Amino acid sequence: MTTSQTLTDVLTLEPVTAQVFDDAFEGVTGPCPWPKAYGGDLVAQAAVAAVRTTGEDRSLHSMHSYFLRPADIGRAVRYEVERLRDGRGYSTRQVRAYQNGKVVYTALASFHTGEPGPEYTASPPADVPDPHVLPPAASTLEGLDDPEVRAYWSSGRSFDLRHVPGPVYLRVDGERQPHQAVWVRPFDTLREVPGLSAAQRNTAALAYVCDYTILEPVLRVLGLSWRQPGLVTASLDHAMWFHRSAGPHDWLLYAQEAVTAHSGRGLGLGRFFTPDGTHLATVAQEGLVRI
Repeated sequence: MTTSQTLTDVLTLEPVTAQVFDDAFEGVTGPCPWPKAYGGDLVAQAAVAAVRTTGEDRSLHSMHSYFLRPADIGRAVRYEVERLRDGRGYSTRQVRAYQNGKVVYTALASFHTGEPGPEYTASPPADVPDPHVLPPAASTLEGLDDPEVRAYWSSGRSFDLRHVPGPVYLRVDGERQPHQAVWVRPFDTLREVPGLSAAQRNTAALAYVCDYTILEPVLRVLGLSWRQPGLVTASLDHAMWFHRSAGPHDWLLYAQEAVTAHSGRGLGLGRFFTPDGTHLATVAQEGLVRI
């Protein structure tokens, strides 16, 4: 199975009979070497479920989520979608994800038909090295003695991730600073996803990849690596705004910063940019950071 097939499988949902709300879909979380499923699976699958209840005349522009319980790896999750509103310009959906008879995740999603208006866009950070001169994850993990984790971080997440100033997999490479940047690109060309247009698939792919590194600037400024003994992290709540449409077929720059860390929680902020500086999306996430 190639990495693009793994992502396509995550984004592929099957319609099922709704038990609570208006529509329902079922998806399966992807493999990972941790005790719980990757949070981006839930965000992306909820986005797909909401998208499939709206017309192609409107696109997802914001999504606000809460992670309520850990989801099991490789098991089905049922996404129930409530059609809260369909207006002339905006639509709103509520999504609840169920596994083992309990709600594990909930989200509100808003859609817009789009309209002309004044323009402004944030600028990407300056002087970020080109991704082609940065080492791939595999070359930074040679000292890791856990082959399953090494394979997952190297090539098991569907996206090639290259860090500036350096990764925090085994240690904090670079300064203990509250910001970092990550170049992201799919390892393989994204395939068609049933029920989604190409633009909708690309939006879901961004929702999927955003969760992998959004808490890393918090870890970096605290001097913590992912292999820190006793470190426990978990996504708590998540917000994402989609400003402009573009496919993640080439490198995208994910510029991130730590906003605060306190009381066992950390808040990260991130922005996606195309190589020419177009601002595509913004992410904010609060997560558990516990030693």
